[in-house]
Amino acid sequence: QVQLVESGGGLVQPGGSLRLSCAASGIIGNFYVMGWYRQAPGKQRELVATITSSDYTEFADSVKGRFTISRENAKNTLYLQMNSLKPEDTAVYYCNFRWLYNGVNYWGQGTQVTVSA
Repeated sequence: QVQLVESGGGLVQPGGSLRLSCAASGIIGNFYVMGWYRQAPGKQRELVATITSSDYTEFADSVKGRFTISRENAKNTLYLQMNSLKPEDTAVYYCNFRWLYNGVNYWGQGTQVTVSA
């Protein structure tokens, strides 16, 4: 059973930066993908960025050039560095883990990011 705990959300002004962290436990093996998703009020959850166990990354067009995703294997931690934040980035951000061999998904509890002056 994989468990995910996010942290690092908060209130930031437009143009500011935040770094989200996702501490993972229970990962045994390789061949997986981890990522960040977000859900704004009244909208569907959407992909922000993903990184595979072989470090292949993908980003939503709306965050390319502003967000960076990375992993620290020694700490089993996933990060999302968010720069040049915009009000439209306001959402609850969720950490996700998915085994690539069977598609089983795990989600964190979410962390709120609010971008406002």
